[in-house]
Amino acid sequence: MSFNTFGHLFRFTTFGESHGPAIGCVVDGTPPGIPLTEAEIQVFMDKRRPGQSKYTTQRKESDTVKIISGVFEGVTTGAPIALMVENEDARSKDYDDIKNTFRPGHADYTYFKKYGIRDHRGGGRSSARETAMRVAAGAIARKILGPGVTIRGALVKIGDTAVNRDNWDWAEVDNNPFFSPDPDSVKTFEKLLDDTRKAGSSLGAVIEVVASGVPVGLGAPVYAKLDADLAGAMMGINAVKGVEIGAGFEAARLSGEENADEMRMDGDQVTFLSNNAGGVLGGISTGQDIVVCFAVKPTSSILTPRKTVDTAGNDAEVSTKGRHDPCVGIRAVPIGEAMMACVLADHLLLHKAQCG
Repeated sequence: MSFNTFGHLFRFTTFGESHGPAIGCVVDGTPPGIPLTEAEIQVFMDKRRPGQSKYTTQRKESDTVKIISGVFEGVTTGAPIALMVENEDARSKDYDDIKNTFRPGHADYTYFKKYGIRDHRGGGRSSARETAMRVAAGAIARKILGPGVTIRGALVKIGDTAVNRDNWDWAEVDNNPFFSPDPDSVKTFEKLLDDTRKAGSSLGAVIEVVASGVPVGLGAPVYAKLDADLAGAMMGINAVKGVEIGAGFEAARLSGEENADEMRMDGDQVTFLSNNAGGVLGGISTGQDIVVCFAVKPTSSILTPRKTVDTAGNDAEVSTKGRHDPCVGIRAVPIGEAMMACVLADHLLLHKAQCG
């Protein structure tokens, strides 16, 4: 299986399966001399790990990360940084009933047709378990970006229910199990997902990720557009089916006067009067907040029986048991943050390589 590596100068390669002994990644391109500890990575691993509320999968994983190489006496050496997380609570027997049955909405059918073999234990490499290592790589990317760049994500919609942006408070994101910036939305989301779980179903979500403090000039204007790489990074997250930068699809409904982000001088600095571009113009960062939204489809593993086929070519029905998220989009928040960090760190290194 090819294409397990992401990035250009800042690159990471992930390995391992959902129900294998461990998952891990090798991060290449980190400059030497950057202070880095396992504890600094663990902070972000803990945001994503499962089993923290009844609204996510009840699989119990500590997601304890171990640095295997690339760090000496507390600082990076410039060598590849190998990271590993042991799988502690895999229950492969939960998937025995679907060993020869394709789950609708999953990668089962396409993996089987492409490779002639599939790991039915939680989906193997197609499982969102792999994204834990993206979060680990993202923690390193944040160290490269430095304290001047802040990356924050929030869940802004579950199903048809959206947060009230008038109540937006970034401080609230870490105070509830939904990463919601609107404290008034929490009770509504709780009831919505309680009802969804009881019905044996699932719901999708929309996530917003904002990067502040990004310098002007990251990205290249033709085949390495910053917004194109960000869109690709977010689309590469499991279950993501749509990405918007700035105003996104709403820009098609705006007039030219409304959409253009007008500029004025503030002392010797250029300021923008709006940010419909989402912090990127011509593929290059403007210095404004970079704003990316992505849509996560409903969890495909549900109790409600669905029509499908099996590996022998027979019609069948499937009901997926086991421990699954009623809304997989919740835990996509720290993953989106990590992918934003990885793209920005990559482009920062590329920018320095060309422009000094």
